[in-house]
Amino acid sequence: MIKVALVEKHPVICDAVSALLNGADEIEISGCHQTFDDLTKTIRFEPVHVVLAIFHSPDMANIDNIKKLTGLFPKVKVLVLSLYNNEKFILKLIKAGAKGHLSSDTNRSEILEAIYTLRNGYEFYAKTITNILLNNYLDQKGNDTAEKQQRQQELSPRELEVLKNFGEGLSNREIADKLFISIRTVETHKNNIMKKINLKTTVDLVKFALKNNIIELD
Repeated sequence: MIKVALVEKHPVICDAVSALLNGADEIEISGCHQTFDDLTKTIRFEPVHVVLAIFHSPDMANIDNIKKLTGLFPKVKVLVLSLYNNEKFILKLIKAGAKGHLSSDTNRSEILEAIYTLRNGYEFYAKTITNILLNNYLDQKGNDTAEKQQRQQELSPRELEVLKNFGEGLSNREIADKLFISIRTVETHKNNIMKKINLKTTVDLVKFALKNNIIELD
């Protein structure tokens, strides 16, 4: 079972999200917590796999909370559902250690996909993260041409295809459906891509696609 802890300051919202996820395959909601301090006290004795934290505003205290939590419990994966999608705030969340981000227009299916993806050791970002990265890294597209060609040549045609689709905002499930492969195969391709071109995070993956013109602006 994947044990999921929720962090939400409003008990009624926490209960609603908990009810939304109850009954999902292999997922067990371990509890709702109003603060990260409450969560920390609990998971010392009742370990969890994924923490779903709901943020209503760009409170910088939450950045520190994520840093502290991932420092104390490095195996715990933090998934943020943010109702405030400011690009600088989201990038700070990722830098602080969050392994996934969902926007306020998410649904049950996407939340579940994100939880399964994080539990499998991968990162997950909603489609909105692509637009945020586009805006944030457009001025960094001037890479050396020789370096571009050398790094891209290390990727197979299928890996380039997966990278292009991911960079355009498709989720793991959508890429799997489009390419007629399994979600696990998509995740494996992403992992291989990052190893081949020495990237550490999904953010780096999208940045690479942008800088090397693998994806284009509309």
